[in-house]
Amino acid sequence: MRTPEGLQPLLDDGIIDEVVRQLKSGKEASVYVVRCGAEIRCAKVYKDMAQRSFQQRAQYQEGRKVRGSRNARAMAKSTRYGRKEQEVAWKNTEVDALYQLVAAGVRVPKPFGFFNGVLLMDLVTDLDGQSAPRLGEVTLSADLALEYHGILIEQIVRMLCSGLIHGDLSEFNVLVGADGPVIIDLPQAVNAAGNNSAFAMLDRDVRNVTATLGRFAPELLDTQYAAEMWALFELGELKPETQLTGLFAKDETVTDVGEVMLAIDEAREEAIRREQGRVEALARERGESR
Repeated sequence: MRTPEGLQPLLDDGIIDEVVRQLKSGKEASVYVVRCGAEIRCAKVYKDMAQRSFQQRAQYQEGRKVRGSRNARAMAKSTRYGRKEQEVAWKNTEVDALYQLVAAGVRVPKPFGFFNGVLLMDLVTDLDGQSAPRLGEVTLSADLALEYHGILIEQIVRMLCSGLIHGDLSEFNVLVGADGPVIIDLPQAVNAAGNNSAFAMLDRDVRNVTATLGRFAPELLDTQYAAEMWALFELGELKPETQLTGLFAKDETVTDVGEVMLAIDEAREEAIRREQGRVEALARERGESR
């Protein structure tokens, strides 16, 4: 096949030895099967920012760290330099997330480096050694659907414990590898602690996965895993090994505003009394010292 422009520098530098075929092409990037010595891997070539839109990215980028105040200001103003920095940050987010999640034991492709806008990583394959299908492309038994759901919920928990939320998880970015589901496509990964939309995105991720697998195991559709794990996360009690139930009872207790205001008033009066006592005691001490 004709060598894609984005991969030619890697061929020239000996980072890859051959471009075998194109695996897929999407709005964000094109993915190719490549050979690196005796290893078959995949190369994700990000598309130029002129071909892509940043308009829907603001909610994902909230809470991400930006290197340097100049970069932050430029990105906020969407200057030419700022858009370029946004592009770099968008690509680096996936690279950083993959390394972070591999270290946390999450089932994602292992990265092998980021070169000139190209991400090299493991090629996820099925039992026959062919490129793995997407979750939405397979038919499952009820038992296997339940097993895959359990695996994916565990991965989402591990991601959350690592401080990340996928943000766009669905049947289109879960591959069914030889050992089960593998999560892919992470340029929009969300900072769980610093993004105001974090729970909404977590809930959407879980609902998408549950709806897909619920086609084969309908009992999954009544579960509440996102709310359960988020409640534990906020309390600092969520661990990678936490065993979730899928059950969650929302606190429907109605707050008595009158009682709350009364408690505030009592606390304020107590603070005033303590301050008056402190002032009087200080005045007595001064009088005795004379």
